[in-house]
Amino acid sequence: VQLAESGGGLVQPGGTLRLSCAASGFTFSSWALSWYRQAPGKERELVARITSTGDSTYYLDSVKGRFTISRDNAKYTVYLHMNSLKPEDTAVYYCFAALTAGVTTYKYWGQGTQVTVSS
Repeated sequence: VQLAESGGGLVQPGGTLRLSCAASGFTFSSWALSWYRQAPGKERELVARITSTGDSTYYLDSVKGRFTISRDNAKYTVYLHMNSLKPEDTAVYYCFAALTAGVTTYKYWGQGTQVTVSS
């Protein structure tokens, strides 16, 4: 199983980035997918989640209305569209996949991609 993030970088406040997470090694369409982030000195936090079918999403309050999570099951890819970026969005962003089968939950993390919002 592999999750490979891309699309991070340096952007000015108010700018836009789109993160991508390309998956392989599992049945992508069966898994819920999430984006987490971790800023220096802070705990990792859940930013957004999308169900396996894409019909339900969750967002951290501080990103609602600015970030959008989406998935393309045909391309085995999940996206995080980030608009109106703020300095406090600066963090390493991680892709996360989870599947519960019976009493077992399977979890996989990507390696992370750095997002820096600064003028």
